[in-house]
Amino acid sequence: MKNEMELSKYFRSVIEQDKCAVVICNLEHEIIYMNPAAISRYENLGGSGLVGKNLLDCHNNESRERIKKVVLWFEESREHNMIFTFHNKKENKDVYMVALRDDKKKLIGYYEKHEYRNGEKEELYHFK
Repeated sequence: MKNEMELSKYFRSVIEQDKCAVVICNLEHEIIYMNPAAISRYENLGGSGLVGKNLLDCHNNESRERIKKVVLWFEESREHNMIFTFHNKKENKDVYMVALRDDKKKLIGYYEKHEYRNGEKEELYHFK
C-alpha cells in the first residue's frame, strides 16, 4: 500500500481531472480548494481568487442559513454525509453537499458535488 503523501497525488489528480466543479471548504466556510472546472465555472465571481474567501459571502441569506443547517446536520452523526440540495433544470444536474471526514470520522469540512444527468455526447473511445 502506498503512503498517504503518495496517494494524495492520485486523489488530487482525480479531482483536478473532473469535469464538474469541486469547491472544498473547511468548517469555517473558508474555500480551501477549487479544481480547474470550478475556477472556470466561477470565473465571473473571482475564479481562483475565491480561494481563501468565505463561501457564505458568495450566497444570499437564505442559502447561507441552509449551508449552516447542513453543516450542523453533518455534525449530528457520522452517518450524515451527503444531502441533495438543488436540481438545476437548465443544466440538468443535481447538486449535493458532501461531508468531508478525517480517518476517525470527525467532520473536517464539506464540498459541493454536481451530477449532470445528460448523456455523454462524445463517441466511445474517441481519441482526439
